[in-house]
Order: sequence, then structure tokens, then C-alpha cells
Amino acid sequence: MLAYFLVLAFGFAAGSFVNVCIYRTPKDMSVAVPRSHCTSCGRTLRAYDLIPVLSYLMIGGKCRYCGVRLSPRYVIVELLTGVLFVLIFHRYGFTFDFVMYAYLMILLVAVVFIDLKHMIIPNGIVIAGIYGGLAVFVYNIFRPMEIYGDTNWWTPLLGIIPGSVFLFIVFLIGIIIYKTDSAMGLGDVKLFAPIGLFLGWRLCILALLISVIAGGLIGVILIATGVKKRKDTIPFGPFIVLGSFVTLLWGWDIIYWYVY
Repeated sequence: MLAYFLVLAFGFAAGSFVNVCIYRTPKDMSVAVPRSHCTSCGRTLRAYDLIPVLSYLMIGGKCRYCGVRLSPRYVIVELLTGVLFVLIFHRYGFTFDFVMYAYLMILLVAVVFIDLKHMIIPNGIVIAGIYGGLAVFVYNIFRPMEIYGDTNWWTPLLGIIPGSVFLFIVFLIGIIIYKTDSAMGLGDVKLFAPIGLFLGWRLCILALLISVIAGGLIGVILIATGVKKRKDTIPFGPFIVLGSFVTLLWGWDIIYWYVY
């Protein structure tokens, strides 16, 4: 139980960092400097203002210095990241796998909120994911990881192909048919490269399938309810993240259930 509590606390802290990434990365700002500050009054925040989840609750969701109401996104991201860390820890225990998948989730949670607000997936996050994926690739050479389903050293590299190639084809079709590149963003294409490194080619196909199904269903619901129109663009990044997370935790269970 103590281990789960510590992982949850670590996830909350990681979520605080994710919030920094969500705010600064689309603006091409450093995530390290300057120090955290109120985006309204510019006042530098002190250590007791930065306690994940608790600080937000203790100050009633408002800036301690100027009283401006803070976005609930801050506490939502911290809570979400903490819960995701616990679920990954429950599946993989305290292993190298857990550390790397937690790292991937930090990046993917940032992708969800950035794509929802700005309709972009920053290259910096994709590059950070590729670095992590390469670390997993090197580790897998010496100690094959369970998630790949085999002991072939090249399985992570093949994982780059299914998602990125498929979405790139969709991107090209969108340009040819609709004369626009808004049908599928290149950010989505690039995002599947690090995801493929982490999942391998088999589970990458599953993650892509889940992403497409989830995106299609939600799209139909949004259009049917009038929230979106048929020509409106719906960010696909959150669905990629959803498909990747489900696959990360239950991918092989889903495959075995379907096959057998």
C-alpha cells in the first residue's frame, strides 16, 4: 500500500511538470526557466504554492497574490497523471518497464491537453518520446521486454511503421481529395513514431485500431449532438493517447481474447 501511495505522489509531482509543458511547449519556451509564476500577475510562486493538488485546493483555485481564478486543468492534469502512474505500477511493478512507460505517459498527457487547445503536437514532445523509445530499444537488445511478445531486437524499430505509415497515407489522401492538410495533421503521424518504439509493431497496430475506432465513435456522437459540424476538425491526438494507454496496459489481453 505504501508503494502505491508513493507512486501516486510521484505521479502528482510529474503532473505538475506536465502542466509546465502544456503551457510553455506550444510557445517554444523552456520548461526549466524561468521559475514557475502566475500567468496573470507574473508573481514568482513559492514552494508552498507548488505542492501538487494540495496547493490548488488550499488556495481555493485562485492565485494567492492577485486572486485570479486558476484553470481547473492544473489539478485535473496532476490527478490524471497520478492515477495513470498507479495503473502502470499495478501492471508492471517497480521495473524498468514502469519507469519508461511512466515517462511516456508524461509526454502523452501533455499531448492531450495541448492538442485539445492548440490543435498541434509539438515536435519537442515527439523528439523527447523518440529519445525515450531509443532507450527502450537499447535496453531490449540486452534484456527483451515482455510487451514486444518476442526476443527480436528489431521489433521496436518495426513498431514505427504501422501507425506512422498508415496516418501518413491518410494525410496524403486528405490533401488529394479535400485539397487540404487538415484531414490529418503531421503531428499525429510523427507521434506514432515514439509510440511504436515503446509498443512494438504488433501492439502498435492494436493502438492504431483502438484510436481510429474511438475517434470515429466520438466524432459521430459530437456531430449527432450538434457539438461539431461535419467539416469541423477534431483533434486526433487524444484518441492516439487513449489507444496507446489501453494497449500499454491490456494490449496482449485484448489480442488473446480476440484470437482465442
